[in-house]
Amino acid sequence: MRVSRRNGIFCKAIDMAVKIEKSAIVDPGAKIGDGSCVWHFAHICGGAQIGNGCSFGQNVFVGNDVVIGNNVKIQNNVSVYDSVVLEDDVFCGPSMVFTNVYNPRASINRKSQYRRTLVKRGATIGANATIVCGVTIGEFAFIAAGAVINRDVPAYALMMGVPAKQAGWISRFGERLKFPVGGEGIALCRNTDEKYLLRNGVCSIAVP
Repeated sequence: MRVSRRNGIFCKAIDMAVKIEKSAIVDPGAKIGDGSCVWHFAHICGGAQIGNGCSFGQNVFVGNDVVIGNNVKIQNNVSVYDSVVLEDDVFCGPSMVFTNVYNPRASINRKSQYRRTLVKRGATIGANATIVCGVTIGEFAFIAAGAVINRDVPAYALMMGVPAKQAGWISRFGERLKFPVGGEGIALCRNTDEKYLLRNGVCSIAVP
């Protein structure tokens, strides 16, 4: 572990493989995995737990009660507030929004009422999307740009609109799958040849 002082601010990282730009702030106590990059004007709070190979773009904020897995990409102007968990390979597009209080009032302290948000492995959240706190976004789900998520999202679901509705299903590669939102079906990802099954409204990869 190393501690360096840059522009009057203490920065801490696990080892020399972590890149922290001079204008970024990483509070003492933050855990950041190998190969991660913290870019200009980002702020990582001291309680954050971050895996390997992550990228935090310009003006990103990461709170204390935040857990981030490996290979997570967070683009410019995103705030990951307390009570948010991002599993491995999650993508957060520019200026998308997390919340942690369902009914905020400036005059009322509701820190004890934070609702936890879980974004599961491989999910994508598009630019300017909003994730209302307390939901779970399933593995490899795809949230379209500008969508507002106010309920749980199934694995592999493609969500669009305000409030978001399911528009279809999407593969791990990011290709739209050709079967109905509900019911049953079989579809192939043309890029990977993976076979997907839809049974009773649940999408999964077929076991060879």
